[in-house]
Amino acid sequence: MSSKSLSNDLPQHAFVSATDFEAFLDREHTTAPGIYLKLAKKSSGIPSITAAEAVEVALCFGWIDGRANGIDDDWWMVRYTPRRAKSIWSQKNVGTISRLIDKGRMRPAGLAVVEAAKADGRWERAYAGPATVVVPEDLSCVLAAEPVALAYFESLNKSDRYSVLMKVEHGSVNTRAKRINALVQTLAMGKQGGTVSTSKTTGRTKPKTGAGITKGASKPTTKTSKRPSGPETSTPKNGNEPPARPRREGLRQRD
Repeated sequence: MSSKSLSNDLPQHAFVSATDFEAFLDREHTTAPGIYLKLAKKSSGIPSITAAEAVEVALCFGWIDGRANGIDDDWWMVRYTPRRAKSIWSQKNVGTISRLIDKGRMRPAGLAVVEAAKADGRWERAYAGPATVVVPEDLSCVLAAEPVALAYFESLNKSDRYSVLMKVEHGSVNTRAKRINALVQTLAMGKQGGTVSTSKTTGRTKPKTGAGITKGASKPTTKTSKRPSGPETSTPKNGNEPPARPRREGLRQRD
């Protein structure tokens, strides 16, 4: 694998062990805007903190990981930053936090973001992963009243269905009902939140422009010609020249 160009908006760090990463965050978790953490691939043989260890350390200090990206044959790169104020929680991280609390590993900064999430309801609304996600009751009720939307939703593959459910979970509680109704309407049109599905399990494809035109009919074309430089004239179908338009009285004769 060739090396990929990387963003340089944050510094890069590599740690041999979880203890090293913990020591770094102990010093800088309140001042650093984030880092790119380099994780050595198992096949490289390079001593390195593991992805699971890094997530646990980050959660202790109120930080969160991003998506891992392979940069070459030996390394992964993961963006780690302090958790934002309204950041949503996954049920997986909620469970991890519970274990870290039992072990006495949580730091004040990490406990503070947990308490904030509990206070505004984000902790209770933590979303499930693809393996355990279920259709929420409020969405299920609206789908049941729209058979076409329900049939389309049930035809989606696992990945597309999870994507639809995440559109419901992500957002404020106050707008949840509105988002569900809008989403069900798009499902009834064979779309997922505004995008037509290309799922192989459904056989649906994005309709071509002009969908709804009878098969075999061609789009009408309008030909345009260069505008004539002189006065516009027309010749009747019978081939006779049109009568000359009478000149207005009082106009001066042109030379």
